[in-house]
Amino acid sequence: MAKSTMKSETTASLPAVSRQQLLALGLNDVAYVRDVEVDGATAFGIFAANGQQLAILPDRDAAIAAAWENGLAPVTIH
Repeated sequence: MAKSTMKSETTASLPAVSRQQLLALGLNDVAYVRDVEVDGATAFGIFAANGQQLAILPDRDAAIAAAWENGLAPVTIH
């Protein structure tokens, strides 16, 4: 019983997060890198946390390097 009471007290003290705040989470810090098809060939797109396409590069290493160079932590998506 003590554990469930502690858990409910902890979650009750957390502030509510709006959908907009959740969508903006990591927007200026994280970039998603995934393969995309361009003219029948595979390239690698860099996308912001909200899904906005930022760039397309010819290979994965270049996409990851470009994200780092622009202050974004790249995360690959399969």
